[in-house]
Amino acid sequence: MITTKEILDLLPYSDPFLFVDEIKEVNEQGCEGVYRFRENLPFYRGHFKEEAVTPGVILTECCAQIGLVCLGVYLLFSEEQTFSGKLQIAMSSAEMEFLKAIYPNEEVRVVSEKEYFRFSKLKCKVKMYNSHNEMVCKGTIAGMIKPGHHA
Repeated sequence: MITTKEILDLLPYSDPFLFVDEIKEVNEQGCEGVYRFRENLPFYRGHFKEEAVTPGVILTECCAQIGLVCLGVYLLFSEEQTFSGKLQIAMSSAEMEFLKAIYPNEEVRVVSEKEYFRFSKLKCKVKMYNSHNEMVCKGTIAGMIKPGHHA
């Protein structure tokens, strides 16, 4: 069984584009994780002059990294006996509804629920909550995730 630390180590992202601090829970049906949007992230310098707000595309990316990719790594590891940890990942669709703003230094929690995982395609419902447990955004994200080619 893969650990949450091993899942984090396998993610193909790094700072400043890694939007997963911790995986709280992951199983065959979904994933839950958290991320704190640090005030020094580069997009805050220009995404609104008067009051910085996290761009919706970044909220979507955070939902995809936690809700889709972390879950996908878990599911791949569960079914692939020889999984090397090299991944091929591509988001194929995202339909998101944004309900509240997220500001610098806010922590969010993302919860995903698997709709299906077959033929390397994973589709999930995702929800993001702020620290007051208010829903920030919700939607459906799908992507392709499969073991990469060996060198």
